[in-house]
Amino acid sequence: MIKYLGSKRVLIPRILGAMGALPEVQTVLDLFSGTSRVGHACKRAGYRVMANDHNRYAAMLARCYVAADLEDVGERAQALIAELQQLPGSAGWFTDLYCEKSRYLQAKNGARIEAIRERIAGWNLDPDLEAVLLVSLMEAADRVDSTTGVQMAYLKQWSERSHHDLELRLPDLLPRSRHGKGAAHELDACEAALLCDADVVYLDPPYNQHKYLGNYHVWESLMRWDQPAVFGIAQKRIDCKERRSDFNSTKRASAALQRVIARARAKHLVVSFSDEGHVRPREIVAMLRERGFVWQLACDHQRYIGARIGIYSPRGEKVGTVSHLRNREFLFVVSQDRTVGRRLGAQGFARCRAASSAEDAPIESVSAAESAELAAAELAPAELAPVEVAAPGVGAPKPE
Repeated sequence: MIKYLGSKRVLIPRILGAMGALPEVQTVLDLFSGTSRVGHACKRAGYRVMANDHNRYAAMLARCYVAADLEDVGERAQALIAELQQLPGSAGWFTDLYCEKSRYLQAKNGARIEAIRERIAGWNLDPDLEAVLLVSLMEAADRVDSTTGVQMAYLKQWSERSHHDLELRLPDLLPRSRHGKGAAHELDACEAALLCDADVVYLDPPYNQHKYLGNYHVWESLMRWDQPAVFGIAQKRIDCKERRSDFNSTKRASAALQRVIARARAKHLVVSFSDEGHVRPREIVAMLRERGFVWQLACDHQRYIGARIGIYSPRGEKVGTVSHLRNREFLFVVSQDRTVGRRLGAQGFARCRAASSAEDAPIESVSAAESAELAAAELAPAELAPVEVAAPGVGAPKPE
């Protein structure tokens, strides 16, 4: 899967453990699916999964990893990927924007990406099969990019991996769940919450001011293939300015989260959130208590890669120091079934008896290796360097 800030890779065993403690769960709805890492893990565990995200690249990842089933599309996808791998490059608008006017990818790979994307568009495939091919292309591009893992900026010097040739691979498709075919939606979270019935709703909303669309705008353009109007050094899509979410607003984030929680049509909720977010943990507990009993777990966690790089000026000069390199990630479980607590307690979850209890929650320690959230990025130390910023006054990338 692509390199992604906010990935719950290291929390997946705990998320699955929480869901396993809940009674009579067959269907899971992931309302903010991102890379669909959680949805993919839930599907592997046997749940029927519905995933939702309002960004096209994330919705395409969900269709590939949640909705598409190995037995339906795997063989055909493998054959088409082999055919696409042989295509020569053909440079056009994508190469011009993201390889020449900016430096996210080397031109040799940009031209091949462009040729492959055009061929996929011309085939007019079944949506699930098309999603698998597009995700194969996006992930191949991600393996040869020249960023620190986000597209708010790109590296001043080409990354080592950017010199490699683009290589398509079949995504890790899973067989259909015994509980039925999954689904992928591209909706506002409140719309999806009202539309989809599930036994468990998993919530992992954006928690600060940075938009995922801005962080992954190149992949959005690759999936939409719409030759967007752009702005700035980073060549961001113009809709990065126009599309707004209440979850990115300090003033509106709390109300937005409360709306989604209230509209979730499920017996149980599982919620992930950071202690660095716009909404404080004690506020989240107060919202969740309206839905039933609440249990929480707080885990020590490594912060985003920008914290490891440092703070730089637009000229690439180090101008400040990062205050801390670790934070706390909270995992909340909500159910009207009081007996769930016995099973959760064995996993370290504590009952939230007062709205303020989460604020002082003990930290359940995890090893440094386990909490290396961006290990999948495989960034060499030499690549953790100042970046060419997207706009004056912007330093190294920050998370969403």
